[in-house]
Amino acid sequence: MLVTGNDILVPARAGKYGVASFNTNNMEITQAIIHTAEKLRSPVMVQMSEGAIKYGGQDLANIVIDLAQRATVPVALHLDHGSSYESALKAIKMGFTSVMIDASHHQFEENVKETRRVVEAAHAMGISVESELGRLGGIEEHIVVDEKDAFLTDPEEAVQFIEQTGTDYLAIAIGTSHGAYKGKGRPFIDHARIEKIAQLTSIPLVAHGSSGVPAEIVERFRTGGGVIGDAAGIADEDLQRATGHGIAKVNVDTDLRLASTVAIREALNANPKEFDPRKIFGPARDLMSQIVEHKLTVLGSVGKA
Repeated sequence: MLVTGNDILVPARAGKYGVASFNTNNMEITQAIIHTAEKLRSPVMVQMSEGAIKYGGQDLANIVIDLAQRATVPVALHLDHGSSYESALKAIKMGFTSVMIDASHHQFEENVKETRRVVEAAHAMGISVESELGRLGGIEEHIVVDEKDAFLTDPEEAVQFIEQTGTDYLAIAIGTSHGAYKGKGRPFIDHARIEKIAQLTSIPLVAHGSSGVPAEIVERFRTGGGVIGDAAGIADEDLQRATGHGIAKVNVDTDLRLASTVAIREALNANPKEFDPRKIFGPARDLMSQIVEHKLTVLGSVGKA
């Protein structure tokens, strides 16, 4: 069933479990996400970035909407990192049930102003809104933030921001980062900051940049001919602790990108003569499904739908 973000995330915050929000760029990714959520009786969010909208357009949105409407578990279609009021309205017209306005690169007052504009328009149409306070480092699509420009979310500012904007859920900077390179070793997650913000607020909180970047997948990527540096992800234990303290939405993109590419490389390496797309993209869908199942299990959303 196609629902709003609030329909999924408010129960998650209250139940102290997390809901994965996976980025999609094609049919196979979308099937891996929604079919696995259906199998595990888990709510799930499928998100499209502005880059995905440029790539797949209304056709891709329609695939998500169709699969969501036919699913028996709650599914929301979410705009990831909407860069403007106009972008959010475009997504709503396309059928999205949840939108993000990311004005975190602005000063606090301007962030509030831009977020409130989107909230007022989206709420008038029954759509829920995510916003961001604080800045994550790393690279994702058109989002590029140097470490020197990243900063963690201030708990007191979070309270003011929520009160002044009416945002439905808030992405907070807690030490995660976009992309496959989250630092050397195990990335530091500021759990004390999460807990403080959660104590002061009641809305669902969001963790961006939460791919696990499994070592096995990275190694298979290299074995298949891929070139990747010292990739590192967020530990399962950190996500489980965070979801117990207010993080209700957990964004995952890199893991599915890596898994898809690994499976495609392996299929082509195993049979260089293969040109049947079903035998190339099918294994990618299967491996992505495994990643989705692991993430849903880690976040504790299995059986919640």
